[in-house]
Amino acid sequence: MIEWIVILLIVAAVASLLGFRGVAGASAGIAKLLIFVVLVGLLLMLLFGVIVFA
Repeated sequence: MIEWIVILLIVAAVASLLGFRGVAGASAGIAKLLIFVVLVGLLLMLLFGVIVFA
């Protein structure tokens, strides 16, 4: 999922430089949503003890 976030942020940056504001906004919005999903998933795994620190 991190790969998709990076790809979407690169697409947003390139689209913004080329003047495609709609595409840039959409891909940046999706990237923000995916970042939120990853952070919530990580928080839940930490909360329920799925991630064990050695």
